[in-house]
Amino acid sequence: MSKKTVVVIGGGAAGLMAAGQAAEHGAKVILLEKMKRPGRKICISGKGRCNLTNSAPVSDFIAHFGKNGRFLRQPFSRFFAPELVSFFEKHGLPVTLERGGRYFPSSGKAPDILKVFLSWLANLNVEIHDNRGVESLVIENNRIQAVVTGRERIVCDAAILATGGASYPATGSTGDGYRLAEAVGHTIVPIRPALVPLEIKGGIHPQLAGLELRNVGVRLLIDGKKRRQLFGELHFLKYGVSGPTILTLSGDAVDGLREGRKVALEVDLKAALSRQKLDARLIRDFEKRHREIFADVLRGLMPAQLIPFCLEQTSIPADRLAGEISKKERKKLLHWLKDLVLEVSGHRSFSEAIVTAGGVHLQEVNPRTMESTIVLGLYLAGEILDLNGNTGGYNLQAAFSTGWLAGCSAAQKECTEPRTLNTD
Repeated sequence: MSKKTVVVIGGGAAGLMAAGQAAEHGAKVILLEKMKRPGRKICISGKGRCNLTNSAPVSDFIAHFGKNGRFLRQPFSRFFAPELVSFFEKHGLPVTLERGGRYFPSSGKAPDILKVFLSWLANLNVEIHDNRGVESLVIENNRIQAVVTGRERIVCDAAILATGGASYPATGSTGDGYRLAEAVGHTIVPIRPALVPLEIKGGIHPQLAGLELRNVGVRLLIDGKKRRQLFGELHFLKYGVSGPTILTLSGDAVDGLREGRKVALEVDLKAALSRQKLDARLIRDFEKRHREIFADVLRGLMPAQLIPFCLEQTSIPADRLAGEISKKERKKLLHWLKDLVLEVSGHRSFSEAIVTAGGVHLQEVNPRTMESTIVLGLYLAGEILDLNGNTGGYNLQAAFSTGWLAGCSAAQKECTEPRTLNTD
């Protein structure tokens, strides 16, 4: 009996895992990568360190993907974070658990992850064809028959579409998969950047660029109503803001902007203090340092880079003595520290987005196998799907899990029984 031929389109996280898994289950596997080499996005993720996954329990993990997260319950039931960690350690790459439950390769080098995959695929005799973009899929009688590149027509029993999204297009994620999927009948939920820096109206005060704040509260306002609130880091850039809190809130912000709504961020620079406690501290500082000028007193309240912005926003003279600050001015400073408003005017492009929101509609993919419900023998995995999670290793785990399941299913049609999930 001849081997099944499985063609994997895309050499990112999902595609590499899918190719190896299909080969492990006895298929002849051909991996097509449009760039000069696979895994380019893996190598630059996490600032070159690559946050592989997270230690969060399944229920929390799924919650990080919003309303579409429940689709992942089936892939996670077969291959989840413990299995992923074991996979890398089995192949000689130890991983380390860091703050926030994030797993990284212990070497701190993302390219080491790619080395594991390439070695694994080589041992399994997976054929990797670089510089091989796919032009079309050949469908007959509602079943995949072949994959057409610019050079050849590859007849196959199954194909796995793992082309990634449209973020970081320099790595090869240029949205090709959406075109291919739509051409064979799939519905594409409109794509937009996610986990992306936000632009602030008028830009940022020149002295703020490069400032990174920790332990601040950030509220996202849509038409003046609070949508979400987070606590953590915020980074000021020349044109706007980024950092973990901003990236996590950016999905809702982008959608709000696309709908023509007014989007703003309300920053609590003193999130650890209530208004009453902060006001009491201001009174003490102004009384104790009543002979000092206002600008000098501010040095005890905030980073030096924030002071010019504060003076500009509150309109309190820098050289006014602290003892001469009126109650009205003190309340104005209090409001600025607890409710600094930054109006969001836009967002950065796909070239700066970590992931893509939107993609192939999940109702058209079987979560138990990752097979298309439109075309038999066609499987989809990774960022091409309408799934996007928060930062922290969630998106890569989804790519690995859906890729694992797609590869297994494509090779043998059905996978082993799901593992028992601990949802505590």
